[in-house]
Amino acid sequence: MKEVEALLELMSKLRDPQHGCPWDLKQTITSLLPHTLEEVYEVADAIENGSRVELEDELGDLLFQVVFYAQLAQEEGGFGFGDVAAGITRKLLRRHPHVFPDGTLASFGQSQNLTPDQVLQNWNAIKEIERAEKRGRLSLAGVESKEEAVSLLDDVPRALPAMERARKLQKRVAGVGFDWQEIGPVIAKLKEEVDELEKAVAKGDQQGVQHELGDVLFSAINLARHAEIEPEIALRGCNARFEARFRFIEGELAANGEAMQEKSLEELDALWDLAKRSGL
Repeated sequence: MKEVEALLELMSKLRDPQHGCPWDLKQTITSLLPHTLEEVYEVADAIENGSRVELEDELGDLLFQVVFYAQLAQEEGGFGFGDVAAGITRKLLRRHPHVFPDGTLASFGQSQNLTPDQVLQNWNAIKEIERAEKRGRLSLAGVESKEEAVSLLDDVPRALPAMERARKLQKRVAGVGFDWQEIGPVIAKLKEEVDELEKAVAKGDQQGVQHELGDVLFSAINLARHAEIEPEIALRGCNARFEARFRFIEGELAANGEAMQEKSLEELDALWDLAKRSGL
């Protein structure tokens, strides 16, 4: 596409040693990471706001991050944007045998009748094969010692936000049966962890509180997974409700010429309940 070609050309000119942009020339693959994370969250924010105009703009910013990484890698003698595009195309062809039976675009149109659950099972099975192949390639390249034990969890990125990594760890082990089959025991486990947290608080054991609070959070994420709810989305929704209700309290107090610091917690809690009753 000519639009993609123009973007790639623009990126190369921004990195031109003689006439390029000083800021862009200063960047490295490592230094771009915070900007990439910021762009991902801005995409999420645009989706939650329901603004297609905003989403188009933010997706452009995110695409630019991909192009930037590819340019930097190519300058180092590594992969380029074309390699990234070709790699994801090969991966998606391989992971959709029910759509592309022989793994080529030309085989499209001979799809099988699978349920979404069956598709997910096949997807996970194919990913596990890919992980095994990847571990083999790394071992041959000397990246991983042959004596080192291979774990199912080896390639769950440690750099992920803790909430997302917890969800991925749980999902990975569930794939080999290390999981409850019903949601009831998951809720019971969460209650058990809350009880242990209360005991640690009562003892004044700060290290214990940190440990047990981590268990509570991990169990809550597990509950979200069993309920088929994304914990990040659930928490973002909770944040939005909290903000709306707090703003409601501020508005009510301002309308009466009152300061929040002058009100008791009971009075503020009553306003909070009023905000909830109003639908916030």
